[in-house]
Amino acid sequence: METTWIIITALFLLIIFLYWKISKEYFKNEVFSEGTWKNWVTRLYYWQGAIFISGAVTATLIFLFKRADILNF
Repeated sequence: METTWIIITALFLLIIFLYWKISKEYFKNEVFSEGTWKNWVTRLYYWQGAIFISGAVTATLIFLFKRADILNF
């Protein structure tokens, strides 16, 4: 059971890291202006969205892994 939580945590951190690498410049330059991006509230909303998306993708992958009998718990 402990290895399952380690896998889930590692998968979540990997997905959030990839999301950050892919989307940070887009949100910084295209969605928000430079001054708005420096505001902590804007970044808080960005990170809330990143955590939500990463959590949803992680849950979906864990469900698919369990369904395919790759993970057993």
